[in-house]
Amino acid sequence: MKRIFIVTGEPSGDKLASKVILKLKEINPNIQYLCVGGVNLEKQGVKSIFNLKEITYIGFTSILLNVFKIKKKINFTIEEIIKFNPDILFTIDSPEFTLRVAEKVKKINPLIKTIHYVAPQVWIWRENRVKKLQKFLDHVLLLFDFEKKYFDKENIKNTFVGHPLLEKENNEKVELSNLFAVKTKIISIFPGSRESEIKVLLPILSDFVKLMNKKFNNFSFVFHATSENKNHINDYVKKLHIDNIQVISDENIKNKILVNSIFAVAKSGTISLEICNFKIPSIIIYKINFINYFIMKLLVKVKYANIINIINKKEIIPELLQGECNPNEIYKSVVYFLNNPKAMHDQVKICSETLNGIKSESSSSLEASKILNSYLFL
Repeated sequence: MKRIFIVTGEPSGDKLASKVILKLKEINPNIQYLCVGGVNLEKQGVKSIFNLKEITYIGFTSILLNVFKIKKKINFTIEEIIKFNPDILFTIDSPEFTLRVAEKVKKINPLIKTIHYVAPQVWIWRENRVKKLQKFLDHVLLLFDFEKKYFDKENIKNTFVGHPLLEKENNEKVELSNLFAVKTKIISIFPGSRESEIKVLLPILSDFVKLMNKKFNNFSFVFHATSENKNHINDYVKKLHIDNIQVISDENIKNKILVNSIFAVAKSGTISLEICNFKIPSIIIYKINFINYFIMKLLVKVKYANIINIINKKEIIPELLQGECNPNEIYKSVVYFLNNPKAMHDQVKICSETLNGIKSESSSSLEASKILNSYLFL
């Protein structure tokens, strides 16, 4: 039986990987798996060698403070991979963890094929990093077609597969009367998946809800949580004693709520693409400590944080970062859009057009799974 070891570094990577493995199982059911993953891969029957929360750190300072823990997990992961002796090491996103694992595994056992999904964003920073990847990656699966030129330049085998979070889903509006009052309007809130993000953003977003409730009485606010952080968010929200906030972690219900939402407030990240794919207007928020932000500003080459804005080279989706990420600014931005249907319509239109340019012609997950399967027989 062929073997694949999957290495993710955070919940978003776990979600991406699970979509690919679901397709791969349809193509080839005779594969044995082991992983560093979360609940999504677990649902596919793939066992994780440790809890994903143990390595989901964010920001330079957080990584530095936990550098010995991370190094220990990297070494443990490498040991387990070598012991498992897979045909393929499939790494997903989170390059600071996954690519370090891949590099060391390739040195120990060059026969293991290394395939990385979600290329390091060399168009944002560290373009010279691509040269190093050639030494230990056999294939890179790209989410965006404009990334190809960077990898072609260094003769690194790559394939544009598109973004799996943009695949067609059932986006029809559904009945949610069992969860919400009939006349309520839903605003979806995405506070992030990492514990460090949530600690910063939860108080800000909660105060934003309080400001909204002072002026409006017809909104319901849904905090979209991962199963890993649901309890933490729930405990925090309960203490607020606000009756128009709900916390949801079930993926199917979350999607139904999102498609029925009139607006979304989301932490910067891949969730923004899902929101755009559901044709929901939104704003982006993000806040990290000053030292991390200062280091990031020195390294980053692009003006914007959101991929839609980066592609369009202008702010299509408002970004409230750092000092602007506060309850008052979020409130003002959301109310502006709610009072301007044309602004919401225009944003959704441009985002939809942008997404059409980065979608795979077929299924992204299927294309990725085909490449994985092909490497099993090389």
